[in-house]
Formats: sequence, structure tokens, C-alpha cells
Amino acid sequence: MKTEENMAQKARGFAPAVGPTATTTIITGDHAIHSGETSVATQGENMPAFFARPENKTEGLPVVLVVQEIFGVHEHIRDICRRLAAEGYLAVAPELYFREGDPSEYSDIPTLFKELVNKVPDAQVLADLDHVANWAAKHGGDMRTMAITGFCWGGRITWLYAAHNPQLKAAVAWYGKVVGEKTIKQPTQPVDVATELSAPVLGLYGGKDESIPQESIELMRKAVRAANANAEIVVYPEAGHAFNADYRESYHEASAKDGWQRMLAWFTQYGVAPAK
Repeated sequence: MKTEENMAQKARGFAPAVGPTATTTIITGDHAIHSGETSVATQGENMPAFFARPENKTEGLPVVLVVQEIFGVHEHIRDICRRLAAEGYLAVAPELYFREGDPSEYSDIPTLFKELVNKVPDAQVLADLDHVANWAAKHGGDMRTMAITGFCWGGRITWLYAAHNPQLKAAVAWYGKVVGEKTIKQPTQPVDVATELSAPVLGLYGGKDESIPQESIELMRKAVRAANANAEIVVYPEAGHAFNADYRESYHEASAKDGWQRMLAWFTQYGVAPAK
């Protein structure tokens, strides 16, 4: 398939619940990257996932688990994996809703939350991510250098996973909620696990994010300070929610670019970096 046809096909793969894609949408080319669909054996089932890695390296790769937004592993999340592969990582994004439903079948966000997102148990997600880590170890990943990053829904999961898997070396949470209602399926919030964080966490947030009040971010800051946890929270004053989502009107280029560089620097600082 020609490159332009590849690009056109990818452009059709964004989340329908957010409407037409913005003109700022970034689609990374496949040059020097090997990527594709795979499946991960987890808890007696096969979970769909997308992976990307450098074309010319198949062993000893630092690993980044990429955790989806509420919209699942659509084209933006796949492109995040390709961008990480271009930096030298093995990036894997699992379809963490695969048992409960398909987010691409929903055309509005409130219904997506009610009928799908809120039905996904945290314990199931954390266990699935452990199996993704095992998959990465068998497909060229160096588990001594494993990180996680997540966006929105995945940002919250990133905080929780940093308190769950002691093998994790670094975590970067993009605009993930840190406080909220507790339910049977989501019994714990990030603010509750500050004392259990075993990996350094960088949190990236928007100062104009109406869904994540600054008061809640300050509560998280106080919690990690009280726990003497290795965590840093950066707030971009001019950014709102989903400021890294270049396919949406919420995209804030300056904040997104700075956040991406901070993420890579955070990984490097804590030993999750491609060999020179």
C-alpha cells in the first residue's frame, strides 16, 4: 500500500465520539518503525493490542506500556506508540475494554462512560497490564527498563499502576484524575495510593482543565509530599483537558510538546532510555 493510502487509512481510525479530527492531527510515518496488531494472553483470554518498535532492533528494547484514553486504542494512541518507537522504545497499547465492549461503537461521550467505561474494573486492568509486560519481555523488551504512560482515563490508571507493579521504573500520567467517586469497580483513587508508589511519577495537567480542578491536583501534591514519594506534578496554565490530543480541538501545541520532552527526560532520568 502506498504511503499516502496508509495515511488516509489511519486518518479514518480516530474516535467517533469526539467528532471530526482537527487540522492539527499528527500522523507519524512508518519509516524505520515496525508496528502492528497482536494479542496478549491474559487471565484466560486473548486481549488485542497494538505495538511499535524500531525496525532495525528486536532485542533489549526499553518498554513503555501505553494506556488508552476513554476512547480505546484508536489512531491517536497507535500514533503515540509509533512516536515512542521512533525514539527507540518498544511501545505496547492494549485494548483494556475488550471484555466489556468496543468504544468505537459509541458516538457520544456520556453514553460511552455510562455503558462501557464505568463497567471496567481497576483490578482487571492492572492484572491485564501485568500480562502486557510479560508479553513485552518475550518480544524484545528489556524488563529492567519498563515505564508506563497514559492519557485521561489512562492517566489515572498510570498512577495506580505505579503503586501496583514493583518492576516499573518510571511513570508519566497525562491529565488523569487523582480524586473521584469510589465504586465497587473503582474502589481506589490515585490520592489513596500515594504511600504505595514504587515508581517515580510525573503528572502533566492543564490549568484550564474543568474536569480536574486545581484543588484536586493540590491534594495529590500534598499526598505525595506527606508520603515522601518520588513524584512531580506540572501544570500548564494555558492548557485544558486532553491538551496532548492533537486530533481534537483541545490540543495545546506548546504544552503538548513540552510535556512530551519532559516525559522522555523523565524516562531517561530513571533509566528507561534506548541504548546510545
